[in-house]
Amino acid sequence: MSSIRKQSILSTLVIYGGFGIGLLNTYLFTRKDFFTQEEFGLYNAFIAITLLLVAIGNLGAPYFIYKFFPYYKDHSRPGKNDQLTIAITLGLAGFIVLLFTGQLIEPLIIRKYATNSPLLIEYFNWVYLLAGGLLLFNIIEAWGWQQRESVASNFLKEGFWRLLVLFLILFFINGWITNFTQFVRFFAFSYLTIALSLAIYLQRKKKLSTPFEISPLTKRLKKTIFNYTSFTYAGTLVFVIAQVFDSILIPAVLENALAQLAIYSLAQNMASMLQAPQRGIIAATMEPLTNAWKQKDHQVLQRIYKRSSINLLLFGVCFFGLFAINYQDAILTLGIKPAFLSGFTVFIILGLTRIIDMGTGINSQIIITSPRWRFEFISGIALLLCILPLSYYLTKSYGIVGTAFAQLLSISIYNTLRVLFLWYNFKLQPFSIETIKALVLFSLLILCTHFLFAEQLGWLSLLGRSIFYLTGAGAVVYYFNLTPDIKPIVGVLAKRFLKS
Repeated sequence: MSSIRKQSILSTLVIYGGFGIGLLNTYLFTRKDFFTQEEFGLYNAFIAITLLLVAIGNLGAPYFIYKFFPYYKDHSRPGKNDQLTIAITLGLAGFIVLLFTGQLIEPLIIRKYATNSPLLIEYFNWVYLLAGGLLLFNIIEAWGWQQRESVASNFLKEGFWRLLVLFLILFFINGWITNFTQFVRFFAFSYLTIALSLAIYLQRKKKLSTPFEISPLTKRLKKTIFNYTSFTYAGTLVFVIAQVFDSILIPAVLENALAQLAIYSLAQNMASMLQAPQRGIIAATMEPLTNAWKQKDHQVLQRIYKRSSINLLLFGVCFFGLFAINYQDAILTLGIKPAFLSGFTVFIILGLTRIIDMGTGINSQIIITSPRWRFEFISGIALLLCILPLSYYLTKSYGIVGTAFAQLLSISIYNTLRVLFLWYNFKLQPFSIETIKALVLFSLLILCTHFLFAEQLGWLSLLGRSIFYLTGAGAVVYYFNLTPDIKPIVGVLAKRFLKS
């Protein structure tokens, strides 16, 4: 567990550093002077469409690497593991299919978005380049995780990519990028840049294996590989559709759609920051989970599941509270467009959605590496059947607040099904008494901080409120020992501090 803890902590620090840059990017996008609300809405629509295209185009390549790498590692000679070659070939085939399909459905896209989101139609073709870069990165990243290089891949995806976007924003603000069209074109190359950077990094560490000869192991396992990859691909695809459907639906059905999407996206981006440690923990646990299933070690699986649940829950509720108590004050103090104040309710609903998702632990990763991996597809279908009609009806009826509420209902049902599935089939469950303690104690801390600082505004208020809250959060976690990882971490930090 110490290896998982170390990689998780390092990845989380890297990811939060990246989210800090992302927060600065969001601030610059939403300030009164630089970008319009529609342009910020377009940026977020691009991200959502890119995620969907990548989910369609990867053809299950990353999951093929996750599941079968231990077998290739045990049965392939050094330099003869052809997994990455096969995965990149699948990704290339999927990307070509995307290009052809995109041209076929272009009239439908124009018909759906031209009225409410004309800016999206104007720049839509650049999204294919953005998607191609992310598709390549995701495949190489999956390989890098199996090489225990999750920190490097997380740095590139969560930190360096946002730094590239920051440079583009600063160039645009200072006039070095002369118009928004140039900004979009440069932005379209951003994911390709980090994909090539990761490939070069792994190559220099001699951890990139791309033989062009199909191995005997691939030939022997081809049926099993196809069955697993196709089911997991389908299940993940429907989950991604459910994740991005809100950002694709809003530009199609609401008036002044990209401006509405901008308000929704600010709240969504803030809520997404709660999940930063989830990415680090997922990256660090994929290999141990695969090995634990291979060795049928249910004690290790249970320990990883429970640790992931409480650690993610603590991160989630801690930062949810921090953002909630400062949301409105920060918008007024930082000079962000007042229209974004209307996104507070959306943030609360989406934040609760993220907490539910984090508090149930890494159930997706446990399922896709388990012998019952087909349930990934079944649960994904259940999620899709909930979220599509709910999102459409509630968005049409209640605007972006309805969109957020549809997410909350659907994700709650989805995670309940998965927790029950893992308990029924493997007697694995993520909760403990610390789960209840964390929810109660942090709820009290958030309310206490809110009422103490309710009438105060400005920089000193933001600073004082945040220090009070974070000090209380640290004390609560340490004093009540809400996670078994807190005291070992504090001990290590104390030793290093005393040595220095």
